Order: sequence, then structure tokens, then C-alpha cells
Amino acid sequence: MTITRLEPEERLTGAVIYNGLVHLAGQVADDASLDAEGQMADILGQVDALLAKAGTDKSRLLSVQIFLADMSDMAAMNRAWDAWLDRNNKPARATVEAKLANPAWRVELTGIAALR
Repeated sequence: MTITRLEPEERLTGAVIYNGLVHLAGQVADDASLDAEGQMADILGQVDALLAKAGTDKSRLLSVQIFLADMSDMAAMNRAWDAWLDRNNKPARATVEAKLANPAWRVELTGIAALR
């Protein structure tokens, strides 16, 4: 089976396609000065773009893991999530508090989607 890597960088690949699945690397906001809601909206736009590049979309998300630098940002993060979410095709989701690589990052997201 073929492995396809989208948006390879120095240490990781933005998404890897294998066996009918798209595995998303941890996505963080391009603008770390945004609040948690703004960072999440930025991340979700990146997810949309990666999924489109892979030939699928958010309705095919199977699972998502969200990492928050501070759980007090949960409501703000959820505002962006709720505005973006496909209500008919909600993925399994876990949200945890974690120390992120850059102290300015409030949110990081990774997930798995099925191809069309």
C-alpha cells in the first residue's frame, strides 16, 4: 500500500495518508498571539485545508484529540469548535490539558479522517 505524505517539514509531515485514512499531525495556530478561540479557528482552517488536499473533509473525521495549555480555555476553544463542527458527523473527541511546545500556543489538535 502506498503512503502519501502531505506538507512535509523538517521534523514531521502535516498529514499522512495510508490505508484509506488521513492522519493529521498536531496542528497549532499560525498566529500565536490570538486567544484560544482565535487559535482554534485558525487551526480548524488548517484542518479543512489539509483534509481538502487529501481529498476528504471534516464530515469524514473519525477522531480528534485537542490539547489545551490551560483547561480554563475550554469554553473559548469550544466556541470555535461549535461554529465549525459538522453536526451530522461529529468525530470521537478527547480534550486534555498539556504543556505545549511553545508557551504562546493555547491549543493543539490532531486527528484521523477517512478518505472519500
